[in-house]
Amino acid sequence: MSLLTGPMRHHLNGHKDLTMNTDVLKTIDPDVVWVPLVNGNAPCTPLVNVGDEVKVGTKIAERNDRFYLPLFSPVSGTVTGIEKFMTSGMTQADHLRIQNDHRNTEVRAFPAFDYEKASWEELLDFVKNAGMLGLGGAGFPTYVKYLKPENVDLFIVNAVECEPYLTADYKNIEENMDLLKTGTLALFKLSKAKKGCIAIKEDKAVQIEQLKNAFAGTPIEIRTVPNVYPMGWERTLVFQLTGKRYGMLPIEAGCILNNASTAIALGNAIDNGKPITHKYVTVSGDAVRKPQNVYVPVGTQAHEIIDACGGFIENTEDVLLVAGGPMMGKAIPNDRFVIQPQNNGLTVLINKPLVEVKCLRCGRCTETCPSGLQPVRINAAQKAMNLEELEILSVNDCIECGMCTYICPSKIEVTEGVRRAKRFLRAKTAPKQGGKK
Repeated sequence: MSLLTGPMRHHLNGHKDLTMNTDVLKTIDPDVVWVPLVNGNAPCTPLVNVGDEVKVGTKIAERNDRFYLPLFSPVSGTVTGIEKFMTSGMTQADHLRIQNDHRNTEVRAFPAFDYEKASWEELLDFVKNAGMLGLGGAGFPTYVKYLKPENVDLFIVNAVECEPYLTADYKNIEENMDLLKTGTLALFKLSKAKKGCIAIKEDKAVQIEQLKNAFAGTPIEIRTVPNVYPMGWERTLVFQLTGKRYGMLPIEAGCILNNASTAIALGNAIDNGKPITHKYVTVSGDAVRKPQNVYVPVGTQAHEIIDACGGFIENTEDVLLVAGGPMMGKAIPNDRFVIQPQNNGLTVLINKPLVEVKCLRCGRCTETCPSGLQPVRINAAQKAMNLEELEILSVNDCIECGMCTYICPSKIEVTEGVRRAKRFLRAKTAPKQGGKK
């Protein structure tokens, strides 16, 4: 970490007004869904065969390596095959193909569950078998965070949603306040924390008032944070709320965090016996005709969602399609990938080529890096393929927030250079790690 760091955060034009006050589109019902058989980099084993009939909520696959995560059918219909193609994370994966019968026949995935009367062990087991995962972007199995909740001072529900354009979490909160309350209180119990809070940006006056009314009389406090980026990142948020920094995990600072949409999903599982089958997704940007939030089955292809939002306003070749927000999302070469549970947005922008000039050595990328890194030095070390220098510069601490590219007056794709550095370091060190096993 550099000693010459600035505030390491920045106010961005959020463009959230494009979708914040529009109704959520809930009529998208694709003829076919493709459920990715992957969680992170771990493959998931299908539990159904071609020709099997499934209902909304049928368990269809599971991850069962060192972690466990079940996957559930988002539609009713027939399993028709397994196809391999690119995910929103730009990796190839098998996808379970389900032909939608459009009947929306549901099965209750979980029996009635009283989290207040349940023991801590029973609640942990419920969260695990309900397939709860990080819906803010990580997709990590939720129960793992709570396996050893020792000395937890603060439980945090992250409702910050700091990425420009994205408002999916806010709409989810507005429409499912009761489920948020159930899920938050259940996770608070699971965390064994001394205190609990929901963190939200200070400019969201309507949502703040709704949250205060909903959680009145509970141990959960509503905490407001500055409207800056990347306030939603765990390290930034923990420091803002506690003044503490940590090395690897928030538990080192006495904190456990979950995204607001994850808490809502748990509330839905507890109150209604429903697993994660659908997702709120923001479709926004200056290249889509009708920016809005949508509520779609997991496994819906991006092009069907964009078409339902009026399609592109420019020719496809002139459009930059990003899976996620424009800062941390990934530009995708086509719109055939599908929505996974952790996907929050499709940002559609007019592709405007930038003129790059030589680095000015101004140091702004270092000043604004929330991880306290020196991106310009990392880029130089990557170009020189200097493995030792990259290790010293702690390149793997980069969260790929995009701030260094955004702030660069030379219009250099700094973040992409750091990504290349991380891939280079991973490729060079993987054989060493393999030899230790």
